Amino acid sequence: MVGMAVGDALGATVEFMTPGEIRAQYGVLRDIKGGGWLSLSPGQVTDDTQMALCIARSIDAVGWSLRDIADRFAAWLRSRPVDVGNTCRRGIRRYIHDGSLAGPPNEGDAGNGAAMRMAPVAVASLADSELLEHWAVEQAHITHHHALSDAVCVIIGRLIHLACMGRSRDVMRRDADELVAKFPVLRFSPYRNLSSAYVVDTARTVLHYFFNTSSFEECLIATVNQGGDADTTGAIVGAIAGGYYGLDAIPSRWRRRLDRSVAGELSVLSSRLVDRSPLGKGVPIVTSSYVAPVSAIHECLLTPS
Repeated sequence: MVGMAVGDALGATVEFMTPGEIRAQYGVLRDIKGGGWLSLSPGQVTDDTQMALCIARSIDAVGWSLRDIADRFAAWLRSRPVDVGNTCRRGIRRYIHDGSLAGPPNEGDAGNGAAMRMAPVAVASLADSELLEHWAVEQAHITHHHALSDAVCVIIGRLIHLACMGRSRDVMRRDADELVAKFPVLRFSPYRNLSSAYVVDTARTVLHYFFNTSSFEECLIATVNQGGDADTTGAIVGAIAGGYYGLDAIPSRWRRRLDRSVAGELSVLSSRLVDRSPLGKGVPIVTSSYVAPVSAIHECLLTPS
């Protein structure tokens, strides 16, 4: 959870910039500086972390309630946050207007706004891959009803599960490869050097840099310096890498920069979500294959693109 927020705060500085523009202005962005197109304070987070916090607070307060999550999204939108993605805004406004917890399938919903808030969903469902899949898709459809969004939410959640449960990078890679094989459009090798809000570009960027770096710091720096939707790629890869490398691997200079109230709340909520999870309640970890059927995701994506 802290890795998510750190990645968000680091990447927000260079959101929407190209790698060339980043090199010209920063050389290599290595520190949390704030600024960017949103003129953020150093350590300030964006909608990626804020929407994840809505989910985490909801689970902590009432368990899994899609209605409560949607209500918290609505209250957050009314608070006039510094940034809201267009698809998230549209979905939340639909909920405010008619109370529906899912919009109809929409080709315009293939953005990364549901995937960016997966960290608390994964932590709260630890050790139960089927529960993860169910929750991932449910929360996604509040704002994003698209098979690619669904698939990426599940992939991210599964990698966070494996990382938090101490699985090796080889096991994580096999799991990612098996899932990507079902959705060939998500293949990330060779990497196409494109980072955008399109959920496919986001997934390819996150998977490429997580599996081709060897520390939390290297992973985050490489990811956000790719530019594009850097706060979201940073938040997602930060969540996965945070689970894999652990809190102590997150550079102290980044943790010190992170908004103190956010950092403190994340620390408390993450522990509570683990306690609420199947793992926290004593459900044993499955030690064989962790790959479960991706039953909640549309079969239409099983062809190459």
